Amino acid sequence: MSLHIGDSLPDLSLPATGGQSIHLPDLKGHILVLYFYPRDNTPGCTQEGQDFRDQYAEFQALNARILGVSRDTLKKHESFKAKYAFPFDLLADTEENLCNAFDLIKAKTMFGKPVRGIVRSTFLFDCAGVLQREWRKVKIDGHVQAVLNAAKNL
Repeated sequence: MSLHIGDSLPDLSLPATGGQSIHLPDLKGHILVLYFYPRDNTPGCTQEGQDFRDQYAEFQALNARILGVSRDTLKKHESFKAKYAFPFDLLADTEENLCNAFDLIKAKTMFGKPVRGIVRSTFLFDCAGVLQREWRKVKIDGHVQAVLNAAKNL
């Protein structure tokens, strides 16, 4: 299964930082940015999180929520969020339910060895919870600005 443009938010709940459980359909009424990244505390994932952090006020002005998603544990997420002062929550998709809904787990090569991992991707949902834009195989440079521009056009 893979969500496509025009599909609604999946009916899933995931553990999130701050001791929360976030049920995705409950976020209707907000623009939602779901960004998926491979691992906490790696250079690219840290930079992407910092870029979303640095543009956070602009997203908030649009009534947008940002949620970062990886397969890391909640404990790792809490540390990662605190270390870089991320003002948004991180979802722990340890069972890969949300990643699988977007078909993001792929075979990759890391240090010459085959691994399964998340393909860095971002999804933008409108206030009705409908997927409007997607970015797959994201290159970090300029990405957050592109997401912000797309959110402004919703």
